[in-house]
Amino acid sequence: MEFIEVLGLAAGVCTSAASIPQIVTTIQKQKAGQVSPLMFAVLLTGNALWVYYGLAKSDVPVFATNIVSVVLDIVMLVLRFKYKRKP
Repeated sequence: MEFIEVLGLAAGVCTSAASIPQIVTTIQKQKAGQVSPLMFAVLLTGNALWVYYGLAKSDVPVFATNIVSVVLDIVMLVLRFKYKRKP
């Protein structure tokens, strides 16, 4: 694996992992009223487009890290609506 591929994977892992603290906090507190569903919907759209791009270009780092992001975005959106009305 070339250095640039390792760099791409590292960048993708960092950006994919960025929503994990919000997901953990939401699960722990069971509150998500102040989480913006629009932000996660936009992230989901962008990440899904990156997945498509990665597939089209056969770019494994782009595809692999963004598929993780898509899953995490969906998890956060589900949590947002599940815990939306918690006081």
